[in-house]
Amino acid sequence: MLELYQTEWCPASRRVREHLTELGVDYLIHQVPVEREARTTLRVTTGGDTIPALLVEDGTAVVGDEAIEAYLAERFDEAPEAEAHRAKAAKARRHYLEEECECSQLIATP
Repeated sequence: MLELYQTEWCPASRRVREHLTELGVDYLIHQVPVEREARTTLRVTTGGDTIPALLVEDGTAVVGDEAIEAYLAERFDEAPEAEAHRAKAAKARRHYLEEECECSQLIATP
């Protein structure tokens, strides 16, 4: 099973999570501490403290969203429901920006 070391606040981690979902791949998520010096488990497991990091079946770590995306593209075919996942994610982002995000209200204010 694939294991993703990531944080919720990291845009690169979000992109990797979305891609794994679009591929229909099961994976285990490990939350990583915000502070780099507290990322002991990540360092022991992957050899570094950079996120996102994907631990693959043979124990190899693929680090960084671009390297992970390349690995996934090479290893997995797109799932039939990938486009539906992308559409749903886009709709959720639009809803967030239109209905919930205070940033859109700040932009409209002179």
